Amino acid sequence: MNNIYQQIENSAHFRELVEKRQRFAFILSIIMLIIYVGFIVLIAFAPQWLGTPLHEGTSVTRGIPIGIGVILISFVLTGVYVWRANGEFDRLTKAVMNEVKAS
Repeated sequence: MNNIYQQIENSAHFRELVEKRQRFAFILSIIMLIIYVGFIVLIAFAPQWLGTPLHEGTSVTRGIPIGIGVILISFVLTGVYVWRANGEFDRLTKAVMNEVKAS
């Protein structure tokens, strides 16, 4: 059993998979962190601006669509990760499995 683990760890496809997946997850995490921290900074330093109504006669402020946007962006980024995972990452996983089975 340890031999299989060693074969997987030694696989060039496995190293490529790990590197690409970690880099992609890191980039998406940084994007989400910047968006979220930016929103929190707006709340902390520009509450009056966020509290301004979108147009006269409405109670909907600028903060509401921006907050909804932050939530929607998190869903979009999750979808982007799943799309890539189901494509490129699955292809690399299959290549690792085929390489190990052939050995």
